[in-house]
Amino acid sequence: MAVSRTWMRSVALAAVTALVTCAPTSVSAHPHPRPPAQLQCQGTESVTYDPGVTLWPRKFDVRTDGQFDCTDSAGKVTSGSYGEHFSLTAGCIDLLGGFEEQRTFSWSTGDTSVVDASGSSTAVAGQVITTITGTVTRGRFLGRTAVQVITLPQPGVLQCLTTGFTGAKGVTTLVIT
Repeated sequence: MAVSRTWMRSVALAAVTALVTCAPTSVSAHPHPRPPAQLQCQGTESVTYDPGVTLWPRKFDVRTDGQFDCTDSAGKVTSGSYGEHFSLTAGCIDLLGGFEEQRTFSWSTGDTSVVDASGSSTAVAGQVITTITGTVTRGRFLGRTAVQVITLPQPGVLQCLTTGFTGAKGVTTLVIT
């Protein structure tokens, strides 16, 4: 039985068309987007001012110490901490200004996260509420967004007018998404 070239071309073209249209498509190693890793922490922050903050601006040293208990969606980080020491010129009447900083958080896993952040404070019902927002630029959670909220008692007027406001302790939360 003789087979014409035209018929063979038609069969070959049909076979190629079937392979192209019916071939399995490439499947990503991650068929569904992974939910972002999330860390939620609650704790306390202690701040000391030396010498005390008075009504009128002057230079003083600030020390912060923060401690967290954390819940990590990956189940690895269970706690964290941070501490800073810096100098500032301010007074009780201008403690609420905006700022930029780099904050390093140390985790129970032995590693750290460095956050480049900006923040601002507001006075509400006898408390100073500071919100710090930034991006993790080094370490664990690299590239993630961090939001920390710190609530401390507002300096008392009598302290500001006399020896100065020397410290405070309050609650803080941190969320990394």
